[in-house]
Parts: sequence; structure tokens; C-alpha cells
Amino acid sequence: MTFAAHRTRKRFGQHWLKDERVLQQILAAAELSANDTVLEVGPGRGALTEQLLASPAAAVRAVELDRDLVEGLQERFGGDPRFELTQGDVLAVPLPAAGIVVANIPYNITGPLLEKLVGRLDRPVAQPYRRLVLLMQQEVGERIRARPGSSAYSALSVRMQLLARCSTVCLVPPRCFQPPPKVMSEVVAIDPLPVDQQLDPALARTVESLLRRCFAARRKMLRNTLAGLQPPDQLAALTAEAGIGLEQRPQEVAPERWVALAAGLNRLTA
Repeated sequence: MTFAAHRTRKRFGQHWLKDERVLQQILAAAELSANDTVLEVGPGRGALTEQLLASPAAAVRAVELDRDLVEGLQERFGGDPRFELTQGDVLAVPLPAAGIVVANIPYNITGPLLEKLVGRLDRPVAQPYRRLVLLMQQEVGERIRARPGSSAYSALSVRMQLLARCSTVCLVPPRCFQPPPKVMSEVVAIDPLPVDQQLDPALARTVESLLRRCFAARRKMLRNTLAGLQPPDQLAALTAEAGIGLEQRPQEVAPERWVALAAGLNRLTA
């Protein structure tokens, strides 16, 4: 099947990025060199693939779910020895080895894909990518980058900021896609922390437990959501040591404060 005959599939979340300026900004954010192998998730019709193959990158390894696009991608880029294509669900197939990830993420798999590419607090990916440049729904991008006190600040904000350094590249309005989505999008650069800067697994598990407990009732003060973890006097001492006030709500607490509180709790139970 040629690209001309292909029709976008809503269930796959297909919106083709067509804006040349945004494509160039994604490429610039990836900062590719001749030593880099790129994993492209969801190449679609290949607008970004073409830019990646025109870069100095050593190889571009793409994973595409839609079988009907694979033939067109092979026809368009198969003659380039640097191009490799895997047909399959990126959440299910083994991912090709790469140092950089570029993806126009289908919005309905953003959470699971972030977990596969970056990992979880208590189980980061064994070999972190040097950088991920991801095109996603702006709402999710805002949550990833949000600072304490922001309405977008959430458990996801804390998790991602303890796993990586996250920054915005550019906003992408609906008109930059065909067909246009109903929401604003954003390109986000994610630089996973090296292994020696990742949380100890035991500490990460306690942080994760605190986030689940407290953000499940994000409007409540920590005095209420943390009640029962320790006797009141001990809990007050632990939170004060961590730089946290019990009158605060979870969205007001910075990632490093959650880590400090988790470390104090672990010390008491060691």
C-alpha cells in the first residue's frame, strides 16, 4: 500500500506532523552526532525519518505499528543502509538498541511508553538513553515539567523529575498536523539521569509509596494523608527535618523533599 492510499486510523492516534519548522526544532533538540543511533517511535509516513536520515546519525531504527505504513516506509527509505524498520507495537516488541529516542507519541499510550523508555522510580531502565525528544499532548508536557505550587504539578511531575531532567522545546498547535488533533501539543526533551544519580531502589519504593498515598488526596493537608505512618511527634520531626510542613498539600512539595522524607522513614524502619 502506498502512502497516498493509506487512511489515518483514529485507534492508532495518527496525526502526521507536517510543519517544517517543528521538524527542524525536533532535529536540533536531538543534537545528533555521527556516533548516535536513533530510535524513532511511530515514523508514520516518514516526515521526521527523512530529517533524521539527513542528519549525521549513524543509524535510524524505527518501530511502526501500522502494517499498511511499513511497505511505504521500506519503499521510501529501505535503500539507505542506515535505516532499519521493525513492525510491531512499541509497548510489546523488544526495542532496538539506540542512544537517542525521537517519537511523535500517540496520546493514548503516553504513560506506558514513558515507563518503557524511562522506567519507574524503583525500576529505571537499565541503560538510560542519552536523550529523548518526544512530541506529546501539551497537558502531559506541562505536568512533566511543572514546578511545586503549579496546578499542573502532580505525582508524574515528581517521578519524571527524579528520573530525568525535562525541558520544553516548542509548542505545536493543531494546524501543524494532518489531520489536526483537538488539543495543543508540545515537544519535550528528556535527559535521563545517569545510573549513579538514580535513587537507591529501597528509597525509590518509599518515595513511590508516599506519592501514591498523598496525591490520591491531593487537596488534603499532609497532616491528614500522612497520619498513621508514625506517631504524631515523630512524624512532625521527620517532616520538619525534610523541610516539609504538615499544613502543606502534596502539590506544594518539591521532589527532593519527598526524597528526604522517604530517607527519614527508611532510617526509622531499618
